[in-house]
Amino acid sequence: MELCKYGTNRVIEPIGVLPQAAQKIDNHMEIYPNEILIDVTALNVDSASFAQLKGEAEGDEGKIATKIMEIVTDRGKMQNPVTGSGGMLIGTIAKIGTNLAGRDLKVGDKIATLVSLSLTPLKINKIKALHMDIDRVDVDAQAILFESGIYAKLPEDMPEALALAALDVAGAPAQTAKLVKPGDSVLILGAGGKSGMMCCYEATKRVGPTGNVVGVVRNEADREKLLTNGLCHSAIVSDVTTPLDMLNEVLAANGGREFDISINCVNVPNSEMASVLPVRDGGTVYFFSMAVSFTKAALGAEGVGKDVNMIIGNGYSKGHAEITLAQLRENPALRKIFEERYV
Repeated sequence: MELCKYGTNRVIEPIGVLPQAAQKIDNHMEIYPNEILIDVTALNVDSASFAQLKGEAEGDEGKIATKIMEIVTDRGKMQNPVTGSGGMLIGTIAKIGTNLAGRDLKVGDKIATLVSLSLTPLKINKIKALHMDIDRVDVDAQAILFESGIYAKLPEDMPEALALAALDVAGAPAQTAKLVKPGDSVLILGAGGKSGMMCCYEATKRVGPTGNVVGVVRNEADREKLLTNGLCHSAIVSDVTTPLDMLNEVLAANGGREFDISINCVNVPNSEMASVLPVRDGGTVYFFSMAVSFTKAALGAEGVGKDVNMIIGNGYSKGHAEITLAQLRENPALRKIFEERYV
């Protein structure tokens, strides 16, 4: 068998696609020379995926656990068939393929994978616990990291659960750091969640004293949390699925002007136009959320005559792990929120 650094030799169907696009991949845990075997302790399921699973199961933990096992058994990976998204994992290096002996890893190292579960061969022996409010699943499982797979060694100066929660959304604050410039006005939808809070902090840091960061949240508690901890300049409680109702509120918070950038971090469908409408022509809309329909976003923007630059939420951005963990180290308030909620 010819080995592929992207793991295509594990694709069962359809042949010819990459593992993320495959309907089924081979999840036997005997590694090839260009793979790494991981003993998995926890999965952080993508927020949009976990929200969909909870809704389908009407919040029943047993049904959610059963569905996760069914998905992994059927597909060989944790890829929600409705949202198409996965998540990420933490675990311990169990074995390193002979072709990868020169890497900065050794057996026993604890890592977080920074590639999606939607392409990662996974075998779950047992689901130990579901943490319903933070999208985490404690497991007895094993997984395969391909030669091309990226990862981060878990830091020694913070709990594993804290690092897992932050690294799960590492692409969002890192991309925010690239997009936001001094003086920009930035709108962040889903600002009360993990990725939203981190984007708020990064954007507020980047816009400086002449910029403006406005967060949109779903309840008063999230609004108070953002403002009390100085994560954004103002916050609005609004429904992102009713964009016209939201529009006037957010524009008022920006002095009546349209925004330079909007960042979508929500975990529910139908938020596309709430991201597009408040942004000026020539501005940028960054869709980090995996609940977004890019068809709705593109055709919706066309339908309202908005000439905006749209960026798909790539979960990888160079230096994203370092940027994300640095946020927790440099901002005690943000770290405290994460510790209270996710550890």
